[in-house]
Amino acid sequence: MHTLVFLSTRQVLQCQPAACQALPLLPRELFPLLFKVAFMDKKTVVLRELVHTWPFPLLSFQQLLQECAHCSRALLQERPSTESMQAVILGLTARLHTPETEAGTQPLCRKHALRVLDMTGLLDDGVEQDPGTMSMWDCTAAVARTCIAQQQGGTVEPGLDPIPVEVRVDLRVNRASYAFLREALRSSVGSPLRLCCRDLRAEDLPMRNTVALLQLLDAGCLRRVDLRFNNLGLRGLSVIIPHVARFQHLASLRLHYVHGDSRQPSVDGEDNFRYFLAQMGRFTCLRELSMGSSLLSGRLDQLLSTLQSPLESLELAFCALLPEDLRFLARSPHAVHLKKLDLSGNDLSGSQLEPFQGLLQAAAATLLHLELTECQLADTQLLATLPVLTRCASLRYLGLYGNPLSMAGLKELLRDSAAQAELRTVVHPFPVDCYEGLPWPPPASVLLEASINEEKFARVEAELHQLLLASGRAHVLWTTDIYGRLAADYFSL
Repeated sequence: MHTLVFLSTRQVLQCQPAACQALPLLPRELFPLLFKVAFMDKKTVVLRELVHTWPFPLLSFQQLLQECAHCSRALLQERPSTESMQAVILGLTARLHTPETEAGTQPLCRKHALRVLDMTGLLDDGVEQDPGTMSMWDCTAAVARTCIAQQQGGTVEPGLDPIPVEVRVDLRVNRASYAFLREALRSSVGSPLRLCCRDLRAEDLPMRNTVALLQLLDAGCLRRVDLRFNNLGLRGLSVIIPHVARFQHLASLRLHYVHGDSRQPSVDGEDNFRYFLAQMGRFTCLRELSMGSSLLSGRLDQLLSTLQSPLESLELAFCALLPEDLRFLARSPHAVHLKKLDLSGNDLSGSQLEPFQGLLQAAAATLLHLELTECQLADTQLLATLPVLTRCASLRYLGLYGNPLSMAGLKELLRDSAAQAELRTVVHPFPVDCYEGLPWPPPASVLLEASINEEKFARVEAELHQLLLASGRAHVLWTTDIYGRLAADYFSL
């Protein structure tokens, strides 16, 4: 439902030229809703003028495009319209280039109010591709082009000093876009349009390029560094990590493939690991650490003991963890603070099961998100874990995809999880009952690649749905969709 104020605002914007002329006469309190409606309905002429004349010091997408009292639609959960994003950027450019004498009927205070344009929080790339929307890669490129153009061809009147505007963005960079983005960051230094990166994701970027990019970022702005598909090894990471450690406000660090190079002498590998640990000890605000596909067998205590403060999110997918690693984590100060835990790809079916249960017990009071994809958990292990799992009273998300569970095991989980009032999403595997000729125990690769009997699975889905309805939990999503953007980001927990 929309309020009368929302409907009236939408009607006002139907004629864009008239709406632009009326902006100076409207109360500034209406500008936030005007922005949301114009962004939603692609009223690009009005949107550009709103940015051009914005009457507040801050224009934040996260504040303006969320669900509000007048409209329940949360635009941040959708990929943004290309037209609307371009209109915002054009409005920003016009604001920097328009002389005070040409501000027309717009009050001077409005012309000079904006100091920060916060474009962070936009939906990251999903699996759908829509030419009418803008991906994070597109957004990065558009903002970068604006910074370069402002530095190279800014045409303001002589004697006019533009009021500086800080543009906060989440940046995505790969080999193809690296040179372009580096130029944009260089151009923003000393420019009235200052580019400020909140979250950096670098994909498959050479070591020297990663270092060069980190050196250009503002140490006071960066919240997250995410180095994806960068198979650096310990040798490469020992070069990069001191440049990351200078960001004292960094809250999230996501690394992958942190392991020694079998081709180099083990002494060098140990030296690199010790240096990496020493640099990790420099972080004072780190709350999330992801070390996916890193060989950490028997070394988790060394890694976590160096950190200055407890983690709230820890991702250790495919890290070949040993029982002693899980025991250490359960006893560490981190366990009682964990909101998000990902142990995917670690075999929890044997001697790791008991220490894993101890870890769940330690984290039960705070855990909101638990990912256990491909952990070799069969019915026996799941049933043995249910008593401690159901003590996680605040759990919202449970990921069990790729585990050899039967329909009987899933039904036990569904019944026992009734005590978890906050649970909203369960990503479960296709039950082993739905496969034909499955070897036992089935390797994860077989569960992921083998075909299932669609008719059997349809009956399974119907039965699970009926059980949810009967227990009054139709709002809980039980799904096999691992690509549906269901897993929450740490900062949204």
